[in-house]
Amino acid sequence: MNIITKELDEKLSVTGQITVEDLVEIAAAGYQSVICNRPDYEDGITQPASAELEKAAQSLGIKFVYLPVAMGPVSLEKSEAFNRLVAELPGPVLAYCNSGNRSRKLYELSKQTQTAEGEDESVTAACSWTGEALETIHIPHLPSDQSAAAAAACNWGNAFDIVVIGGGAAGIGVAASLLHRHSTLRIAIVEPSDKHYYQPAWTLVGGGAYDIKETVRNMADVIPPEAEWIHAAAAAFDPDNNLVKLADGRFIGYRHLIVCPGIRLAWEKIEGLPETLGKNGVTSNYQFELAPYTWSLTKNLKSGKALFTQPPMPIKCAGAPQKAMYLSCDYWLRNRVLDNIEVEFNTAGAVLFGVADFVPPLMEYVKRYHAHLVFNSTLVKVDGAAKIAFFDIKDSEGNVTRMEKPFDMLHVTPPQAAPDFIRQSPLADAAGFCEVNPKTLQHVRYANVFSLGDACSSPNAKTAAAARKQVVVVAENILAAREGRELPDVYDGYGACPLTVENGKVILAEFGFGGKLMPTFPLNPVVPRRFAWLLKTKLFPWLYWNGMLKGREWLTRSAGVS
Repeated sequence: MNIITKELDEKLSVTGQITVEDLVEIAAAGYQSVICNRPDYEDGITQPASAELEKAAQSLGIKFVYLPVAMGPVSLEKSEAFNRLVAELPGPVLAYCNSGNRSRKLYELSKQTQTAEGEDESVTAACSWTGEALETIHIPHLPSDQSAAAAAACNWGNAFDIVVIGGGAAGIGVAASLLHRHSTLRIAIVEPSDKHYYQPAWTLVGGGAYDIKETVRNMADVIPPEAEWIHAAAAAFDPDNNLVKLADGRFIGYRHLIVCPGIRLAWEKIEGLPETLGKNGVTSNYQFELAPYTWSLTKNLKSGKALFTQPPMPIKCAGAPQKAMYLSCDYWLRNRVLDNIEVEFNTAGAVLFGVADFVPPLMEYVKRYHAHLVFNSTLVKVDGAAKIAFFDIKDSEGNVTRMEKPFDMLHVTPPQAAPDFIRQSPLADAAGFCEVNPKTLQHVRYANVFSLGDACSSPNAKTAAAARKQVVVVAENILAAREGRELPDVYDGYGACPLTVENGKVILAEFGFGGKLMPTFPLNPVVPRRFAWLLKTKLFPWLYWNGMLKGREWLTRSAGVS
């Protein structure tokens, strides 16, 4: 036969996806029955439908049974149903899925349960999640000693119902929401940092309107007490075997995986920047230690040139680069020194803000502050000692010119990228982010993997407000997936960017996929308001610490999309 089969016992063999043409060979080889374990349309229109294969099999005298199993963990119920079929159907029997692995798992799980009589059933279930017996597990592309370490990870101490990668807003939020729904879930949160930050307030810190100490707490104090904190960094994924490799060499097994480690700040992509951050007038509200320095520079600048930058997308909180400019300018205006300061906003984009409805009111503030806008301008180098910034500026014909600009204050928004351990994994899309269906937030190739927050590929604004809505979608959908139900919740792309245009007023920009306006309150969303400032500075931080991180889901339901 041209197709490759693996014999599991005297009656059953498994193989990968078959075609109508393969059935002729299968019949000639003497197989009397075929079991299809691959759901229809899992691979789009290129995959032969089970009905088409069943018709061809029957014409050849082969019995055909459709028992679909989604990618990911195999339930004991499915395994028992599969093995009953094998016992009842005329043999020999050939079972198939995409690669044969799911069919093999179906066979092995109930066998392991039977042989483990008298043992703790949870141990057997945990060890089945990797898909192979402990003594035979092998992970492709890993040395044998690391494969052995992975095998050792397959025990009740290290295998979890759900593993969450990342202890930021998305990771803590989704873990808390899941445990609020089902407190008995065994959830691990993989996070190397000792501190947890409320990053949306750093812009306010840079504008002198918030205490930096109020934006940080110990990670141990925000991790849900029912979850297990794996105090280490994730290093690699092996989704075919349901394993996460940690930077310290350990492996963690899972039934379902949630990927939400955030986005990486790539300071090194700007030549000379890492060496001069925090001195020479170079700052950034994107880093905890630097936001107070922004405020110090703003207070002390009486004249000169202030540059603010925005790199190419994607970045988290796309409004933050210009918010830093507005708050600094408002301070200079109130203290009557703005006329002595030349303000310039250099953005790699072609527009001031990605949702057109908010551009006119923002432009009014640009005019008020006499700020000069430079579009298609990307910061590429900083000479801190000489106080010169270098920009590549693209004209309408695509020609790029490098320009030197002196500065007295330089606020840098760093380039941002997907974390390397995602970018280099089977979970990544072409841009390196965890590739999900933007409506369900389920991975497009691995059904037991979900992602949310800044690390996922959904084309929404990367904000804490977006993560707050995504938490509910992932929590509902992952529980449905665990029970074999249709995914019930749909993400509408909601994101929010409270644009702090002056000290005391905010334009509360709320929008979904396609730039659709999605205001929470029955007010004109493009008007700057004191009410929105109070939300930004008082209510939202309280809701974050006491709501989102505690599994309380106030104002989080998605409107859904058609």
